[in-house]
Amino acid sequence: MRKAKRTPAGTALTDMILDLFRLNNRLLSAGDRLVAEVGLTSARWQILGTIAAAERPQPVAWLARDIGAHRQNVQRIVNELAAEGLVSFEPNPHHRRAALLVLTDKGKQVFEHAMHLQVPWVNNLAEDLRIKDLETTHKVITGVLRKLEGDGL
Repeated sequence: MRKAKRTPAGTALTDMILDLFRLNNRLLSAGDRLVAEVGLTSARWQILGTIAAAERPQPVAWLARDIGAHRQNVQRIVNELAAEGLVSFEPNPHHRRAALLVLTDKGKQVFEHAMHLQVPWVNNLAEDLRIKDLETTHKVITGVLRKLEGDGL
């Protein structure tokens, strides 16, 4: 069997993907440290942020889809957040068993505190980086993401 060879673009993308894996791990660790004082982890912060950014309350399955995570993992985190009074479940008029998630007042306060901590942190990370480079990188990442989502890979 002939060994397949990567194209130059395939090699460059592989290198970028490996660095993105490392970056993701570092971001999760840094995020955990950043929001620990408000009782969050990066995963919990991501869930709160996705709920806060949604145009309307969503069920867990939609939330999981939006962040590209497994529903069971999101459900576990949502249950923890609900037990701490950060989110609540509202009846879903379209589906009896798929309740809608909303931030409680406490959840909004915790999320806002986390975002307040994020501003100087992200500004420091962005220091000395060119906006044009960041925008180009963002376009590349979203382009690869769209391909993955479109192909179902």
